[in-house]
Amino acid sequence: MSKLKKKSRKRKLLLILFGVIFGLLMTEVFLRVVGYSAPLFYTPDYFRGVVLRPNVVGTYQREGRTYVSINSEGLRDREHSIAKPANTIRIALLGDSYCEALQVPLEQTFWRLLQQKLESCDQFAGKHIEVINFGVSGYGAGQELITLQQRVWQYSPDIVMLLMTTNNDISDNLRSLKKTDEIPYFYYRGDELIVDNSFRDSPAFRWHSSTLNRAGVWFRDNLRTIQLVYEVHLLIKTKLDERRARNQTPAPAPAQVAKQSAPEITVENMIYLEPRDAVWNEAWDVTEGLLKEIHNEVNQKGAKFVLVLGSNPIQVHPDRAVRERFQSYVGVDNLFYPNLRLAQLANREQIDFLDLAQPLQSYADDKKVFLHGFGKEIGNGHWNADGHREAAELIEQKMCSDAASKP
Repeated sequence: MSKLKKKSRKRKLLLILFGVIFGLLMTEVFLRVVGYSAPLFYTPDYFRGVVLRPNVVGTYQREGRTYVSINSEGLRDREHSIAKPANTIRIALLGDSYCEALQVPLEQTFWRLLQQKLESCDQFAGKHIEVINFGVSGYGAGQELITLQQRVWQYSPDIVMLLMTTNNDISDNLRSLKKTDEIPYFYYRGDELIVDNSFRDSPAFRWHSSTLNRAGVWFRDNLRTIQLVYEVHLLIKTKLDERRARNQTPAPAPAQVAKQSAPEITVENMIYLEPRDAVWNEAWDVTEGLLKEIHNEVNQKGAKFVLVLGSNPIQVHPDRAVRERFQSYVGVDNLFYPNLRLAQLANREQIDFLDLAQPLQSYADDKKVFLHGFGKEIGNGHWNADGHREAAELIEQKMCSDAASKP
């Protein structure tokens, strides 16, 4: 009797195992038939902490839904020759996720549109314009400086353009605000900026660089089911984090209540305030120091440096009342403290400078259009197609005007 029970138990276990395997196979087949893909777009890097993975293709759908292809050099861009073609003006674009722009198709990105617009500009008549996008999500000025030094110069650019987004580009340059140990940081030793590469010894970076993790990445690359499980896990985590992010556009509240809430202002919203403590003063000092380093490096190479400021969602919200409620919540008269401070830096250092936020706010007010966000998250997140298009228009106007004013 016991032998029969054991055989019956084994048979049941085998049936369960077969059912699980069959179910996973059917799930895998279904996901492939419907065209689902969510590959890992990033990989560890010894110098910058993280970079885009060369030759990865797949669908990005955390914001919008876009088919994304990373080129053989690890750029979210088409292929570019190392040697600059004749009669070509090359623009190297540095930045973070706003430049990487996984949220929109390649042909809708501001830098691809900028390339087309500049070729129609009389001041660049007869010249081919080539923009090369070096943007990577999450990058701060430190990683952008390293990218400039290690990757950009081999392409011999005539112009280096850095797009900053003040929402997190200041806090990204300080470990205590960025809150990750997997990237390099810069700090001041006296008057000198020193790079801290201790991330290379962090457990997380060592794990992501390990052979075992690379094996896991291989399975994820090749199994849609694993991609789906990872994305579901990330979605749940994101939804939990959204409660904190909603502080970016708070509900209507009397001014006195907003003042009582001020001590709870999140890191993302502290950027609209003049620094109140040593941490934020250091973040600003390091950021400004890195921008000066980038400017000096570009000058030394004989290229032109252009600093462009993007917009944060709340800065260009098309409803003035929403912006004013947010200002009351934070305790400021306007949302442009970081923009004005960086404009002053550019003036002191003679950096070619363009602030997109205020003209984009005027455009959003006039057209009553959201320039950030997609679907249910319209008004939050990254630039949508309208945001990219208007950014390209404003940058093109400045570059054409500057070229026309030259003797």
